[in-house]
Formats: sequence, C-alpha cells, structure tokens
Amino acid sequence: MKPSKTDIFPFIAALSLFICFGQSALFAQSSDRSESDYFTISTLNIPDEIVMEAGGLSFDDEGNLAVVTRRGEVWIVNNPQSDNPSFSRFGQGLHEPLGIAYREGAYYIAQRGELVRLEDSSGDGYADLYQTIYRWPLTGNYHEYSYGPKFLPNGDMLVTLNLSWIGYGASLTDWRGWMLRITQDGEMTPFATGLRSPLGFALNAEGDIFYTENEGDWVGSGWMTHLEEGDFAGHPEGLRWTEMEGSPLDLRFDDIDDSEGLTLYEQSQNIPEIKNPATWFPHTIMGISTSDILLIENDDQVGPFAGQFLVGDQGHSKIMRVYHEKVNGEYQGAVFDFREGFQSGIIKLEWGPDDQIYVGMTSRGWGSTGRDQYGVQRMRWNGEIPFVMQKINAESNGFTLTFTEPVDHQSAMDINNYSVTDFTYRYDAAYGSPVINRQNKTITRLSVADDGMSVRLYVDGLREGYINEVQAAGVLNEAGQNLLHSAGYYTLNNLPEGERSAVADGTGVDRPDDEPGPSAKKVTERPSDWDTGPNMRIQLATEPGLQYDQTLITVQAGSRVALTFENDDDMAHNVVITLPESADQVGEAAMRLGLDADALEFVPRLEEVLFHTSMLQPGQSETIYFEVPETPGDYDFVCTFPGHHISMRGIFRVE
Repeated sequence: MKPSKTDIFPFIAALSLFICFGQSALFAQSSDRSESDYFTISTLNIPDEIVMEAGGLSFDDEGNLAVVTRRGEVWIVNNPQSDNPSFSRFGQGLHEPLGIAYREGAYYIAQRGELVRLEDSSGDGYADLYQTIYRWPLTGNYHEYSYGPKFLPNGDMLVTLNLSWIGYGASLTDWRGWMLRITQDGEMTPFATGLRSPLGFALNAEGDIFYTENEGDWVGSGWMTHLEEGDFAGHPEGLRWTEMEGSPLDLRFDDIDDSEGLTLYEQSQNIPEIKNPATWFPHTIMGISTSDILLIENDDQVGPFAGQFLVGDQGHSKIMRVYHEKVNGEYQGAVFDFREGFQSGIIKLEWGPDDQIYVGMTSRGWGSTGRDQYGVQRMRWNGEIPFVMQKINAESNGFTLTFTEPVDHQSAMDINNYSVTDFTYRYDAAYGSPVINRQNKTITRLSVADDGMSVRLYVDGLREGYINEVQAAGVLNEAGQNLLHSAGYYTLNNLPEGERSAVADGTGVDRPDDEPGPSAKKVTERPSDWDTGPNMRIQLATEPGLQYDQTLITVQAGSRVALTFENDDDMAHNVVITLPESADQVGEAAMRLGLDADALEFVPRLEEVLFHTSMLQPGQSETIYFEVPETPGDYDFVCTFPGHHISMRGIFRVE
C-alpha cells in the first residue's frame, strides 16, 4: 500500500531527529545497569549465639576461614562458601584483636597489647598454645587499637598501632602512631610513623607497602600512602619517639608547625621526610572511614583491574577501587566507587580460594550505613565487565581516561560531557578539614582514541599537590549505556614531564557560579515579630557512640521554639528536623552532596528538611528559632554528617 503524506511526515521528522542528534541521543534511552548486576553479595549464615564482630579474616591451607572477633574469640568456619557452613571456636580470651594471618599451621594475631601466635599442637581443633611474639605498652585508653599482622615475603610481619584519643590523637606510650616490623623471633624494628588510625595496609604487586588512614586531627580526609622505612605520613604525635633507639628518622614533634596554614603537600616541600598520600579519599564522597586494602591479583577476579587495590570503608559499608601509577618515581593515582550495600561496617577484606571476596564487618560503637551490628559476607563477580573508567593517567597538560569498553564516539567527543575540579584540604590540628582552594578547570580540547577505549583531556592550570575530580557523566558506551560510576578522584602530586599548558598553573574559577547560598531554614537570631519570645526552650547535647542525649522531644503544635544544641562530642554534628519518616531520606541525600557538602553544611536542600543548625565542631553550641508545624505527628531530628543518621536521631513529637 502506498503511504500517504500523513504517514510520511512522522517518518521524516523522526529521521531528522536521528540525523540531528545522532545515535547517542537515542542510545541514552537504553536501560542502565547497577553494581549488583556485576557483583553479587551473599551473606554467611552465622548462628544466632555467635556474635561475630569480625576484626580479621584468614584462610588456612585447606580453605577453612578463620574469623577473629572484637570480643576476643577465634572461630573456624568450614565450607564458608556454602549455604550451610559449620562453626567451631578455636581460641578465646584475646583483647579486642583486629587482624589475623595464617602461616605454616599457626595463626598470628594483633591484639591490643601484643602480637600473639596461636597453634593447635594436639590436633583436637582447639588452640592450646598462645605464644607472645612481641609486646607493646598500653595505657588503657579506649582508642589504642592495634592492627595486623601482614606477612612480608621473608616471613617478617608488619603491625600498626593506633593513637590514643584524649580530645585529640595522642601517642601516650612507646611507638603509638607507628608501623612496626617484627620477626617471628620477636625482634622489632620501628618502620615508619605519622600514622593516626591505620587499619588497612597491604603490599602491591611490586611488593611496596601501602596503608590507609582515617580523617581526624592532622588528617583532612582519608588517604592511602606508600610507606617506606623512615617515612613520616603526617600526624606528628608519633614523632615523640624518634629519639629512642632504633628510630629510622630524626624528625621531631616540634618540627611540625601548622601556624602558617600550609597544606600537607606544601609542608612536604620543606620537610623531605613527609610522604604525601598516593591517593586521597575525599571525605563523604569516597567514604568516611577507610579500612582494609586488598590487591586485585589478576583480571579473572573482578574484571580488568589486575594490580589495582580494593579498599573498604567502615562508615559507608562499601568498597572502592584504587589505581596507581608512578610519576617522577612516586606513586599517585585515582580512586573510584566499586560496590556499596554491605550489611555492616567493613573492617577486613580477604580473597577466598573460590575467588570470592570475603568481607568482615562490625559497627558497634562506630556506626555504619549497613544496619547490622556485625557480619561476614561474600562478593562474587559474575564475569560481565561493567562500563567504567578503568584508570586515569596524568599527562603533562591533562589526563587520559581509559574505559573498560569502547565509548560512543559522539558522546565522547562532546566536551560538555566532562569536567575537572581540583581542591585540597588543610593540614593542621583541627579534626578533619573542609574542601579548600577549589577551582573549576578549563578543558581546552580532547581527543578520542581510534579504538574508542580512551579519551585524552587537555586541561589548563593543573596544580601539583591537589586532588582532581574528573567527571565524565555524559559519556556513553556503544550500546548507549551510561558509566556505572562517572567520577574518579586523581591525586596529582607530580606532573609528568612534557609540554605544559600555556596558561599558568593555578588558573581556574575559584568559586563556582552555582555555589549554594545561606539556608532559609536556619534562623539563629530571634525573629523580630516574636514580641513575647519563645514559648519553649530546648537544650540538646550529645552522648558517646553517635547519640543525642535525648531521643524524644515533645512540643505543642504552632509553638515558638528556641533550640540550643551543644556539641560536647569529639566530632562534628548538627541537628536537622524533618518531616515524619524522612530521616533516612535526608541522611542518605546528605551523603550524595559531593564537593558542595561543606558549603551546604551537610544539609540537602529538600522540602523534607524543616529546620536545622549549623554543622558544629566539638565544643561549639548554637541556638536556632522556629515555629512548630501545626500538624501533629512524630517528626524526626537527625544528624546529617554523612553516616551519622543511622544512629544519631530522635523523635520530635508535635501534639
């Protein structure tokens, strides 16, 4: 049948749209994928009577999994890959161990005050030999955690010692804030210092040692650092012991001064002992409490990422991926999201003999987005490769982005689909740091490789010593799918040799045009039309363990309230009052604020938010004024510092 004009015109219109906007516009309608499509999480079925707050994981030669718990027990899990594993207690009576390693028929464990060896010499399945390898002093401070061990190729072991906490990180006894090297005969050599809370450490494929650090005083955000003997990683408390015999460096505590407002990188230009982080983990964007490190040994384990690291995060219950390269002889590289959604706070990662990743978790006292108090889960790759940035490499005048699949040429050639923003953090005794010196960079041009596997970005004004957020949110693959994760965060300590941008280093837009203004939902002065003052005054403070000192506040509908929040905790908190049953939504949105989080005071601009305080540092207080809604009900109040909303909340009851 011959088509009519009315049949032809829609066809011509559709064809015109296809020609005008290209295939990528239509591809964008394709269904995108999620992390669970590639990486499946399953849960180890733990008997109810076992409180498996996993502090460490290790497999023996027969494929049995040993789990050491924060309650001082060692459990052996037979057939851990099955739906019906069996459990037997191998040891007990340890002091909050946070690490275990199997070697030649014995288990080596770091507990709070010593490195100990456990062995079943009688063969009855229970440890009957508890041998102290090396002991270090304790003061009894709750924060004196000890981690490890990790075996070196020659059989020596590494352990790390957490700082104490007395309102700030303090090294109250010998070698707190250090990595120690210990032989199996108990000979100890101090290896490196400047550590604050060094839970994770591992060797890369070349045998180099890396450790992860948690945000805190002198640590503006989490980081991963390559440690060599005699290095100083940044926290000055461990320098109190450099006068002792065996110290591999001469730097002293008083040599570190934060009065000039320098960043860690700037300090390193004057103090050669400082080892800059190879990778920063931007706080609240890439986790809030980095934990264990796991080397990806080959491409058959989780995809084409051999030689890269996986890094856990306790607070955000997720795993991130880290790529490193060497530039001018120093490691630097990028961190990417990988897999979230674990049941509790991730402490330990371990490869199983079945190439699954076993994940040990606990959140008691620390809080996590995973709601369970503890658990062990397995993560398996299904063999399908996700569309992501496989790596980011620094160039003398930009970056090269390499993908796991060929990109759609048209979307990849659109310069508006990319952005580069650099920033850094303060280096001082304050707890953590906001994002500082942020600049939006200008991408002057780009090119796409012939095979579609990489894109070269030419960027003006790159600055050494800065973290670069590299976004490629609009880039599609040939099937029209978006990137599973569109951003990477590259730590640029060294620019490679080669042609530099004609624009001077540091050129950029210092303040983004869309920087958020002040919130109308935070009123810190009594409204002028309150002639008689507030009807009710509320005093709210904190309790240890991410808690307010009240969990139920009752007010009258329509009343005028002055709420004073006093943050007497040792970390930042706020108070956000939300619509009923909205605390989770608001808290989760706060975790996605990205680089704008500090400017927004970690409060998302949602209609569910009714009133809020500032984000208060320890020791600060603030009063806000508001009129209570007229509608009765159970409203929520919650802290929206990322991850705190899980436990730090209460009911704001309107009657």
